Amino acid sequence: MTARKRSRQHVERFNAAVRSGDWDEFLATLAPEAVMSFDGVPVGPFVGRDAIAVAYETNPPTDTMEIRDVEIDSDAEIVRFAWSKGGTGTLTIRRGAGGITKLAVRFD
Repeated sequence: MTARKRSRQHVERFNAAVRSGDWDEFLATLAPEAVMSFDGVPVGPFVGRDAIAVAYETNPPTDTMEIRDVEIDSDAEIVRFAWSKGGTGTLTIRRGAGGITKLAVRFD
C-alpha cells in the first residue's frame, strides 16, 4: 500500500471515529508508544496510545477533515487538510514497525 493511500485511510478512520464516537479502530493503528502533539491549540502532547485514547474520550473532536494534499517526505506523510467547520491545518504522520509512532497536528 502506498503512503498516500495509508494517509487517506488514516483520515477516513479519524472521520469515522468523530462521527460515531468509537475510537477503537483509529487507536488500533497507533504504536503503543505513539506521541500526539498539537501546534496552535493549547492541548497535549499525549504520550502513549492509552493517553491518546483518554484524550479522545474526555475531549472528543467534533470536526472532520478533508484532505487537500498529501506530500511524502523521507520518513513522514504530510497531509494538508481543511476542517469541516472551517480552518485548515497540516497533519504529519510518522510510522514504525508497530504502527503510527507520531502524529503532529498544526492548525493554520
